[in-house]
Amino acid sequence: MILKHEHLEAKQQELYDVIVVGGGAGGLSAAVYLARYNLKVLVIEKGRGRSFWMQKLWNYLPAVISGKELIEGGRMMALDYGADWLNGFVESVQDTGGEFAVRVKYRLKNSEYPVFRSKYLIAASGLIDVLPHLADMQNVYEYAGYNLHVCLICDGHEMTDQRAALIAGSESAINTAFFLSWFTPYISVLTQGAFPVSEAMRTKLAEHGYPLIEKPIARFLGRDHVMDGIEFTDGTVLKVDTGLVSMGSIRHNEYLEGLDLQKDSEDIVTDGYCRTSHPRLFAVGDLKKGLNQVSIAVADGTLAATAIWKEIRREQPARKWLENLRQPEVV
Repeated sequence: MILKHEHLEAKQQELYDVIVVGGGAGGLSAAVYLARYNLKVLVIEKGRGRSFWMQKLWNYLPAVISGKELIEGGRMMALDYGADWLNGFVESVQDTGGEFAVRVKYRLKNSEYPVFRSKYLIAASGLIDVLPHLADMQNVYEYAGYNLHVCLICDGHEMTDQRAALIAGSESAINTAFFLSWFTPYISVLTQGAFPVSEAMRTKLAEHGYPLIEKPIARFLGRDHVMDGIEFTDGTVLKVDTGLVSMGSIRHNEYLEGLDLQKDSEDIVTDGYCRTSHPRLFAVGDLKKGLNQVSIAVADGTLAATAIWKEIRREQPARKWLENLRQPEVV
């Protein structure tokens, strides 16, 4: 059921088996499995996550689809199997002792702040890639996810032997150029003058023949979502066939701050079933330590949902076929 205003009061009185924060690939996978295990599950999705910008998933079976198609198909599956769905922003999660209290901001205007309860929580809220910040961000969105890529593993093949611009957000990110060279050697490195570049890095780039351009970007050029050039603030233009943004990412994990989860840098540490250092909290997809791929997130959702079902199942006695139980004989 898609929850609306009229459902909120009653749903706050219920205890869900699991609340899934995030309706991307990992969260949807978890929700489908949980619902098929006949558990009571609520998915809370803020909208426009990383998958939303994926115009084509090249390496996900069985066929090339868009991120939007993947999300909508998974959402319909979860709803068909009986999951609840709420469009909202999770502000905080508290462990109240045996239960989680999940506070949600519902609606941007005339906002309400319902609190839902669950036995378990799956954090699947993912991350969003940092894009170049231009005066006209719509110009960036025109090409991001098309031939202006953010994932080398996902889209490197599409960049094979093309003229590529690597837009780096730090000196360490410039090293992405040497990985990108597996697919194409025709790489220009753009920093927009946002950070200093050491002499050692300048020498390394020169030894590989990769131009270093430190001028700010004015706008991307092209048409019909196909970028073919980058104009700088001094009016010069770099002709390109493709681009890769390596400017880092922002994790959507603020709501977990009060739970003191074990981390490795910014990544949440989990076991083989995606369980965090909190025994009733699981993390899947891009929030956890591992490879940030749709196929991994889907597998993570399966693992987390199954681990939760097994625990809940063990707490319940096996159901009896009462009609087949032998009746005591009457003497």
